[in-house]
Amino acid sequence: MRSTLFPLAATLAVQLLVSMAVVTVPVLAPAAAAGMGVSAGYVGFFIALVYGASMAASLVSGALVQRFGAIRLSQLCLVACAAGLALTAVGRPASVVAGAILLGFGYGPVTPASSHVLAKTTPPGMMSFVFSLKQTGVPLGGALAGAVVPALVLWAGWRVAALVVGAACLAALAIAQPLRASLDADRDPSRRLAASGLVGPLRYTLGDPTLRRLAFCSFFFAALQLCLITYLVTHLTANLGFTLVQAGMMLAVAQGGGVVARIVWGAIADRWGRPMVLLGLVALAMGLAALATARFTPQWPAAAIAVVCAAFGATAIGWNGVYLAQIARLAPPGKAGDATGGSLVFTYGGVLFGPPAFAFLVEGGAGYSFAFVALAAPAVACGLWLLWREFRRNPTGHESPAPLENG
Repeated sequence: MRSTLFPLAATLAVQLLVSMAVVTVPVLAPAAAAGMGVSAGYVGFFIALVYGASMAASLVSGALVQRFGAIRLSQLCLVACAAGLALTAVGRPASVVAGAILLGFGYGPVTPASSHVLAKTTPPGMMSFVFSLKQTGVPLGGALAGAVVPALVLWAGWRVAALVVGAACLAALAIAQPLRASLDADRDPSRRLAASGLVGPLRYTLGDPTLRRLAFCSFFFAALQLCLITYLVTHLTANLGFTLVQAGMMLAVAQGGGVVARIVWGAIADRWGRPMVLLGLVALAMGLAALATARFTPQWPAAAIAVVCAAFGATAIGWNGVYLAQIARLAPPGKAGDATGGSLVFTYGGVLFGPPAFAFLVEGGAGYSFAFVALAAPAVACGLWLLWREFRRNPTGHESPAPLENG
């Protein structure tokens, strides 16, 4: 149990901090936009830059893990996120762009690195649960950003808020250091970082029909997820009259729903044995939650809005752990990091597409309600596709998972 618990704790802590760093910018966007004299809606383009850099970084993550070790790479990611927030706090266009790119370089490799660690240290029957538990770091980080960053903005301004979160990333470096010797023992310092290595992760993803289907669907799931995270605070403040603190708490509720759901979905997937069917059902539910969010008006009770936000978070944020565990199951032996990196190219592609598409619709006059509906529709279609394929292939019984990477 110790051999699983300590790696899980370290990877969870790193995931939490880098996720908090990325979500910090959308949370402080209304205050930062006012200070910089731009529309808060353009935060979608900032997030697109972050995840564009993440997409590129995910392709080289497998090679970086093999050369430097997963723990050392995770520590470098924390440094990159801290530097990205510091540059963003400068508040000039060039520094904000550079900050977004550094945040992306910090965020992209974290999941492949943690998948490499957990695939080696997790018993086969606990894969979905452990991966989902680690992935709670994403909504936990978002929940912390939603709860803490608005208070920091009111206390000392948006620039200080960004710097405080960056300092927390640097402080977390020490958490993983005691595990580096054992968990990075499989690194190969002589591994060359060649451009040809970019093809390998995509080859693993595109060569397996199930991986390919998962990666394609993740594009649309991630697009909807990031629109929720990026625009919920602005939607509530601009259209429903919420204060920044109130809207931040609603984002914290959504992220909290994602935390609980990731654990629940992971446990259900391991016990039921049909993670692809579960993902299809979750996709349908996230579409319904997005439709409810589109229907928000100032007359809605705060409690009802909180319930919808929790449900939206439980589905649109809660799917990732089951998805990543399934990728690790299907990966060739010793290649969980590469397969995860290749799949995340599609996932981050959705993140790259979603917020700018949402911003285009909003700035073009369609409004927040229409934008939420437009981004929900393809996610629902993917959910129906997953269910149709799985029930057509295996109408009864459990899946027989592929061999796991355990060494």
